[in-house]
Amino acid sequence: MPIPPYFAPKRRSYDVVIVGGAAVGSSTAYWLGPSGLSVLVVERDSSYEFSSTALSTSAIRQQYSNPINVKISQFGVEVIRSFAERMAPYFPGEAAPDLGFKEHGYLYCCSPEGVEAAKARVEMQRNLGAETVFLEPGALKERFPWLNVDDLGGGSWGAGAEGWFDSMGLLTGFRRAARAMGVDYIDNRVTGLTLAGGRVAGVRLETGEEIACGVLVNAAGPRAQQVAAMAGLSIPVAPFKRYSFVFASANPIPGRMPNVIDLSGTFVRPEGPLFLSGNTPGDDGPADYEDFGPRDQEFDDVIWPALYHRIPDFDALKVVNRWTGHYEMNMLDHNGIVGFHPEVTNFMFANGFSGHGLQQSPATGRAVAELIVHGAFQTLDLSPFAYERIPAGKPFLEEAVI
Repeated sequence: MPIPPYFAPKRRSYDVVIVGGAAVGSSTAYWLGPSGLSVLVVERDSSYEFSSTALSTSAIRQQYSNPINVKISQFGVEVIRSFAERMAPYFPGEAAPDLGFKEHGYLYCCSPEGVEAAKARVEMQRNLGAETVFLEPGALKERFPWLNVDDLGGGSWGAGAEGWFDSMGLLTGFRRAARAMGVDYIDNRVTGLTLAGGRVAGVRLETGEEIACGVLVNAAGPRAQQVAAMAGLSIPVAPFKRYSFVFASANPIPGRMPNVIDLSGTFVRPEGPLFLSGNTPGDDGPADYEDFGPRDQEFDDVIWPALYHRIPDFDALKVVNRWTGHYEMNMLDHNGIVGFHPEVTNFMFANGFSGHGLQQSPATGRAVAELIVHGAFQTLDLSPFAYERIPAGKPFLEEAVI
């Protein structure tokens, strides 16, 4: 049977082959677009039905414990705010994607024992230009009167440059712009890599072709370890299930509600007249790569009790939608792995973002492109994300994971 043309690459050799065409892979392709390099993106399912980008909760924040992650998000916000303008040349005669950025902020609830650490994080974030403020319980109650603050020491609130946006709009824009600049995309699966002389010489596709490449970029999300293993490499990245629920409440929440992060790890934010909620991935992982099954009791047993405790008006809720996505958890330190492998010298990692991959994709894609084109970071230095810390067992820790 002949192979449909969208399965078959146009060339037998590319300067760069990117495995994975969701947010990180397509951002990388976008930033490589002007370089003049030949680039192929291999995406296993261009419907993106089960991609982490499509199944994410599509939010961005600057409230991290690690300064580099604050800076990464600041660039992400810059790209999101200016996205329609950036994409306009690639959407002639039609409207470029409006990502609908809702800058409602994040509100991190803080325990009495965690006040000093929270204040230190806020000071660090503000020193980097973030608009985070720390609110004592009284001020917190005054600003958000629907919040139960009885067991809180306060809360840190992102007064600007935090919120949620259209994840698929971001992906669609990056992908379309990359293709307009000459990047090739195919629907296919990488089944193996050919190594020669300490380098990846070629990529084997499910449809039988072998494509020579100058650089191989692993942007496979939760499947990152599968691709690494094809080169005889190992990284502590695995899929963990993240359950999301949309619900209606009998009682509305007045005013401009932020994305509230409870002490329990449960979050909730408004979505029009409804609300979106979920929590930090639990102890039921790693998950099978194909397992996107729901766990309805997560809402009844874990999420709703936390919501009702923190926001007493949530006493009558009805779930109207639910889905399960995968976090590509870096089990060493919850931070990304970005850079070349020291021995398989043209194998590039762009993995392990632990639920932050979408919001970090603009800066990550730019950084990967800089390493490929210039051999060094030109803008934001992501060298602490280098692979070498993995075998050394030296975590570069991010504590604020939700």
